Amino acid sequence: MLDLRGRSTLAPILDPIAKALSRAKLTPTVVTIVGLVVSIAGAVAIAMDEWVIGAAVVAVGTLLDALDGPLARFQGTASTRGAFIDTMSDRFGELAVWGGLIFALRGDELSLMLAVFSLGFALLIPYVRAKAESWNAEGRGGWMGRAERMILLVGGIFISGLGYDVIRPMLWIMVVLAGFTVAQRIRNTWVQLPE
Repeated sequence: MLDLRGRSTLAPILDPIAKALSRAKLTPTVVTIVGLVVSIAGAVAIAMDEWVIGAAVVAVGTLLDALDGPLARFQGTASTRGAFIDTMSDRFGELAVWGGLIFALRGDELSLMLAVFSLGFALLIPYVRAKAESWNAEGRGGWMGRAERMILLVGGIFISGLGYDVIRPMLWIMVVLAGFTVAQRIRNTWVQLPE
């Protein structure tokens, strides 16, 4: 939902930063790659049980990832290849964060299982969209787009790192809402397909 609606809301914040990056002659691809590297560094910190630091670093990486699109528009360099790199970076970054959390949860079987299911749904959500679009159907929508997943995931990790045990409730919410989003996208795609 935020993926679809949040861009215009965040434009007053992101556009000035993107303009500054453009003046610094940074390309969207460089910003995408730096954002991914920063997110991976945060994921490593999460795996090492440094949840507050890791979540903060991942938040910075995610912010950088949100800047590549506006930067490409300002520079007039938006391209299919750039969009592809951005999409792959999104998947790798999210996978890294989930991997770091799964490693950190290795002693808690229930939370570990919930995290694995959450990761599975997180991977299925964009897959259903891509498959739908390959058949000329609309595959967007649902409650847990990437922005919502990252806010819930990073927020839950950060708050848990402060000493409040919210990781398991966050994971239950993620499993339910991400699973529901997969079901929404499957249903929405199904009704658009010819018989």
